[in-house]
Parts: sequence; C-alpha cells; structure tokens
Amino acid sequence: MTKVIIAGYAGKMGQNTVKMVQDHNGFELVAVYGQPGQVSKIELGSKIQIFDDLNQINVDADVWIDFTVPTMVFENTKFAIEHNYSPVVGTTGLKDDQIKELQTMAAAKKLGGLIAPNFGISAVLLMQFAQQAAKYMPDVEIIEMHHDQKLDAPSGTALNTAKLISQVRPSHHQGNPDEKETIAGVRGGEYDGIPIHAVRLPGLIAHEQVMFGATGEGLTIRQDSFDRISFMSGVAVAVEKITNENELFVGLENIL
Repeated sequence: MTKVIIAGYAGKMGQNTVKMVQDHNGFELVAVYGQPGQVSKIELGSKIQIFDDLNQINVDADVWIDFTVPTMVFENTKFAIEHNYSPVVGTTGLKDDQIKELQTMAAAKKLGGLIAPNFGISAVLLMQFAQQAAKYMPDVEIIEMHHDQKLDAPSGTALNTAKLISQVRPSHHQGNPDEKETIAGVRGGEYDGIPIHAVRLPGLIAHEQVMFGATGEGLTIRQDSFDRISFMSGVAVAVEKITNENELFVGLENIL
C-alpha cells in the first residue's frame, strides 16, 4: 500500500486527486496540506491528518503529490525530498535552476520523483508529436488556452513544448525581421525564438495548439482537456511507479 500526502488538497486539482487516491485500492491517503482557512468539498475521513503549516508535517508516507501554486512549489518539493517523500509535482512555475537543484537533492538520496508539466496522456503525445514535426518544419508558434483563474503564464505544458522543440531545430527569428509591434506584447512571449501566446478565459480548462508553417503548407497539432478528471490516470501511474525509481524526472513520458 502506497501512503500518500496531498499538498493543495482543497483546490480543484487537489480535490480530484483526493478522490482518486481514496478510490484506488493500492493507495492510502494519510495526510493533506493546504493554506489556513481552506476547506475541501471532498470528505476526508477522521484518520487523515490535515496540516496548514509545512514545518508541522511529520507523518509516515511514501509519496508527496503537489497541486499548489507557483510561489509554494519549490519549497514544498524541497521539503518532500528532505523528508524522503517521493514528489509527484503537477504545480507549474518551477525555474530551470530550481529543477536542477531538486534533481541534485533527489539523486543524492536515490529518491524517485516526477515533475510533470501535464499529466494528460493527450498532452504528452502533443509534445512528442510537436518535437518530431519541428525537425522538418522549424517555424512554429504555440498557443495555450486556460481558465481565467490560472496564476502563471505561459503554462508549464506550453513552455515544455517549446523546450522540446528547441532541442531539434536551429534557433532563429521568425517572421519579418523589421516587424514592429504597434501594441506591446501582441506577438507574445518567446522561448529560444519560438513565440508563445497565452489565452485566459472562463469556461476553458486546459488546451494547446502548436502551429507549424512552411512554404505552401501548414500543420496544427491540438490537444484539449475538457475535464480535470483526465489528468488523474497520469497521476495514478506516477504514484504507482515513482517509488521504484532513484531520480527526479521531468515529464510523464519518462515513466510511461
């Protein structure tokens, strides 16, 4: 039985994760962590410890699942590794240098863990397909679309898509070299010359399209998450497998 702590349990992703863990025959939810005053709509049960102070957590657990906020995720993951909890992190916002520090810590302890920009199988496939397409069509733009309560932009999925694409195409400026923005930022942000556009609207969940263009042709790869339940199969796989690993991976595809 894999014992689990869920950080960010009262949020929308957190509540879906609580239900998934409680319904899974191989998992036991032993504790949850959230900010003071937060209340989950999911019944937790009397045996589950509830914490609102990171430094008070001292329970026997195997896996730490994190769906909190970008400002908390680094300290949370660091805490998990220090206490020998295998982290499964779905919170976006970690910087490259922070990820390297966490990977070094996990490697020193031979502790398995996963940072996943997206737990949806369709999103993982989109990133892999986009990387393959970029070998042949290097001019590309990324449009990611999320609900209007998302805190960070661009999304972790869009940023990771750009990173994967940049590994296989030469860095270059796209479009007219003399173009001028008459409205600042209208061309979006850039990662290694790849424009990324972030849309935030009520009614959306998580969506991304990667548009490639070449002389006389174009290719668009699109992924849609219509319900947060779609992420739970990926979270479950991560929890099942991660304690058998001895390093901190980035990307769900590394353990599938």
